[in-house]
Amino acid sequence: MTHEVKEIFGSAATAPSGLGVTPPAPAALAAKVRTLAPTMTRSMQRVAEAVAADPAGCAALTVTGLAELTGTSEATVVRTARLLGYPGYRDLRLALAGLAAQQQSGRSPAVTADIAVDDPLADVVAKLAYDEQQTLADTAAGLDIAQLSAAVGALAAARRIDIYGVGASGLVAQDLTQKLLRIGLIAHAHSDPHLAVTNAVQLRAKDVAVAITHSGSTGDVIEPLRVAFERGATTVAITGRPDGPVTQYADHILTTSTARESELRPAAMSSRTSQLLVVDCLFIGVAQKTYETAAPALSASYEALAHRHTPRSGNNTTSRR
Repeated sequence: MTHEVKEIFGSAATAPSGLGVTPPAPAALAAKVRTLAPTMTRSMQRVAEAVAADPAGCAALTVTGLAELTGTSEATVVRTARLLGYPGYRDLRLALAGLAAQQQSGRSPAVTADIAVDDPLADVVAKLAYDEQQTLADTAAGLDIAQLSAAVGALAAARRIDIYGVGASGLVAQDLTQKLLRIGLIAHAHSDPHLAVTNAVQLRAKDVAVAITHSGSTGDVIEPLRVAFERGATTVAITGRPDGPVTQYADHILTTSTARESELRPAAMSSRTSQLLVVDCLFIGVAQKTYETAAPALSASYEALAHRHTPRSGNNTTSRR
């Protein structure tokens, strides 16, 4: 097999079904690596880590050169490129060159130190702020706009919306529910797995079920989504694992960034940041699409609560109790 044939092997002509013809933008590459690396084989991880760590150096390599550098095979390099969303190795090289150019223009490095137990509080603030920013940037870069648009359309037209999440994801489910309620949609958040399933049984076509699970494998979230899927409802998964079990019952998949965990910053913290960004994107998209009814509903809810934020008259002094 010639180098030319090797490097176009796995191109758009042979791409798997469902792979978009437009590869991810260079800015999304690092986010893709962080999101998908935990699900890759060890050899594919070596390739992914190499291209993320040194995009400029790897962009200069042929498929054979990158295979030799990572101690893998040419087929592994091509499979890794395709898993990251690029039709072929040539497309990955173009993305690497673009990423290298962006980094040379002065962008911050993508890695920061973990929080240590003896870190000064000022350092904790700085590290958390950087990690939060990186998580948001990664999620935005990796978010499939076509999938997001389809999910927005389904929510905007829904007769009823059920949202499933447990633990930290349950808090995000409640946040999305409250937002949708304020623009006049019928939405329910379910953290109790029994109630979630019994409610999912009632869903039909024109209803929407949303599952929020960072791991993509939370049984208490997957089960009601499966029931909703089988009942004909439109289903949406918000997950950090686009190949997780939850996605087999999802019509639309919205991928969140998989931030690095540490002893003092568990997944529940890092995942919530990216989930809330996706929730806000969904909400704004639905509000735009239903503006004629959403705007009056928002105004009405604001006016109904305005008196609760007005200082009480005659209470000009402050006392401790």
